[in-house]
Amino acid sequence: MPKVFSTLFVFLFISTAVLAQDFKGVAVYQSKTKLDIQLDSTQIPKERLNDFKEMLKSQLEKKFILTFDKFAGIYKEEEKLEQPGRGGMRMMGAFNQGIYYKNLKEKKYVRQIESFSKEFLIKDSLKPYEWKLEEESKMIGEHLCFKATATKEVRNIRMGPPPPPNEGDAKQKETPEKEEPKTKIITVTAWYTPEIPINNGPSDYWGLPGLILELSEENTVFLCTEITLNAKDAIDVKEPEKGKEVTQKEYDQIMEDKMKEMQEMYGGQERKNEGGGGHRMIIRM
Repeated sequence: MPKVFSTLFVFLFISTAVLAQDFKGVAVYQSKTKLDIQLDSTQIPKERLNDFKEMLKSQLEKKFILTFDKFAGIYKEEEKLEQPGRGGMRMMGAFNQGIYYKNLKEKKYVRQIESFSKEFLIKDSLKPYEWKLEEESKMIGEHLCFKATATKEVRNIRMGPPPPPNEGDAKQKETPEKEEPKTKIITVTAWYTPEIPINNGPSDYWGLPGLILELSEENTVFLCTEITLNAKDAIDVKEPEKGKEVTQKEYDQIMEDKMKEMQEMYGGQERKNEGGGGHRMIIRM
């Protein structure tokens, strides 16, 4: 029997008594995300560009709280005061995680999220991950963790104005710019600990024989920095109920339409003000 599976068997056997209890806990995650920022020219003042990067940094370095019991969990961003003049990034929706409820027993999720000043309640089925369990292990804090990998299809997010038309290039008019694919496949790497036998983790990740303490997906890394088990003041895990009920597919379509609308408005204003020239900023995730 491979080492990883024999070790897991021992952990899961010992943890049976733990699961028999009214098991609850809280895990704190720190996340960091890197963005690919492309500029078409150098006309953006350096000071403005630095301010923009600092604003992004404040939005992309976050702390999340996962409150869980044996069969469910609530994952949400730690509440903090917005810095003056930096609240506009949240309306984009791409950086807003909302409240994410996972019911692992019923294999469903409910996500309460505010986008474009409207509250949504996304209800859908949990998508199973086809995890590949690896033999590689490492310590994260005081917990022995094992590596697992999977693939995931995600939206290809691109924010920025459409490219300006080139009036002098007849061939470009005849051959429109090739559209980027709406989705892409990424590899996810997780580190889970059988010492905490909960099939949960950060964001929408689940399905491993132990709590996920570290996870990387393309440009984002989640790291668990604090764990509290069976605290006396443990919060009950309850399903959110506020918002317009939609499926994930319906919500994605709403967001796609809104993003197109913003790109058209921004791109039209850019060409109006600068005659189709000037700078363009494109952000990819």
